[in-house]
Amino acid sequence: MKSRYEHKGIAWIDLENPTRHEVIEVAAEYNIDAFTAEELLMPSMRPHVEINKDYAYLILHFPALRHTHKSREQEIDFIIGKEFIITTHYDTIDPLHKFSKIFEVNSVLDMGNIGNHAGYIFFYMLKKLYKSVEHEVEFVKHDLASIEERIFSDQQVEMVSAISRAARDLLNLRQTIEPHRDVLKSLETEGGAFFGEEFRQYLRSLENEYYRVHNHIMRNTESLHELRETNNSLLTTNQNETMKIFTIMAFFTFPLSLLATVLEMNSKHNPIFGRPFDFWIVVGILAMTATVMFFYFRGKKWL
Repeated sequence: MKSRYEHKGIAWIDLENPTRHEVIEVAAEYNIDAFTAEELLMPSMRPHVEINKDYAYLILHFPALRHTHKSREQEIDFIIGKEFIITTHYDTIDPLHKFSKIFEVNSVLDMGNIGNHAGYIFFYMLKKLYKSVEHEVEFVKHDLASIEERIFSDQQVEMVSAISRAARDLLNLRQTIEPHRDVLKSLETEGGAFFGEEFRQYLRSLENEYYRVHNHIMRNTESLHELRETNNSLLTTNQNETMKIFTIMAFFTFPLSLLATVLEMNSKHNPIFGRPFDFWIVVGILAMTATVMFFYFRGKKWL
């Protein structure tokens, strides 16, 4: 699907899951070389940046944890000229869709200062996309707060899987955006000559935006590690307490069972059997032994 927006002489062409005919049409209109046009027809595995005399070509991937699609990341290809920007993606990307609505309103009302070339549109677009990544991180942060509360509500076993899911989300976020660092660094180095030196500060601002989001992810990753250590410690403590109870029960039952077995031996000279109240005598001996053992364990602070 092809969408076209224009504002103050700058065109934005947005291609969602484009057909070959749409790509060929756009490539012919804006003099895009055949190799770059071919790249737009299928997803790419890794980020990429290339700047030539007519346009800059970038491939970036963004995490999408809260959307219902097969992949956990979404690719956007950017072709940025002086008077046009082309974006290509292979499914609906919410922040890009929201940006199109803002851009369309500004175009209709002739509002908004977007600068004198398409690089500024790319700047505002990427800031919107990084804001979306930050929202993804906030979702994970909310999950961590819930996990922390439940850890201290005696739900340590249930939190093992919850912590693993949060770790998977943070790992996916970090692995998806970390390649942006090299792409943005290359864009800042070479983009000043293409867009003009006055635009270099905007490219540097995008780098800062990336580092801010990346640091946010790393802070939550550190919090996750602390929660995992705490949960593991509490699980170990609970297991030790359980083992302690079973050990004490064994200490109680084994001597008492042995004593009961000795007392019930049907021997010729058994001093207890045959006496009046012999059953209660055996019960009393066992109760007295259990009481002595109880106070002994308590004195040793085993109970």
